[in-house]
Amino acid sequence: MTREEALTLVREYVKNEGLVRHMLSVEAAMRFYAEKFGEDVEHWGLIGLLHDFDWEIHPTLDQHPQDGAPILRERGVPEDIIQDILSHADHLQMPRDTLVRKAICACDEITGLITAVALVRPSRSLYDLEPSSVKKKWKDKAFAAGTSRTEMEHAAREFGVELWEHVGNVIQSMRRIAPELGLVGNIQ
Repeated sequence: MTREEALTLVREYVKNEGLVRHMLSVEAAMRFYAEKFGEDVEHWGLIGLLHDFDWEIHPTLDQHPQDGAPILRERGVPEDIIQDILSHADHLQMPRDTLVRKAICACDEITGLITAVALVRPSRSLYDLEPSSVKKKWKDKAFAAGTSRTEMEHAAREFGVELWEHVGNVIQSMRRIAPELGLVGNIQ
């Protein structure tokens, strides 16, 4: 499956632009780490882009992401990519025994927190966002209360990247696609 085909699939199943932007963010982070570790950038990118494609049609843990797997198979997505996507769901208790599986878990939730921090800044931009700003908001448990800081810390540790270095890497990766994410803000 090509990236273009994957994006078409995402657009077919996802109408919420915020969710599409989340998947684009995770894709960007996965591509960044694939480059960093000398892995297959296209393979890792597809995992990030497709990981939540079924959330709107399967919005419960009883369904997501496992009920999306047959759709991916029907569309010709390779089984290894499907298995890696399934591994991002804690409730499926799949082993995260490869670097790519650790990466998808580490990149998933942190992108949402970074987006939330960028959106409350005066600039509304990723271009001037630094890990220190995320760290300040991290301490405020009421901010982005739906995100699990414990899970994010655990995922970064399991991935083998220090948390604040990881935050910096993900910000850097998201900057590459800031216009697509609507996070250029008022920075010239």
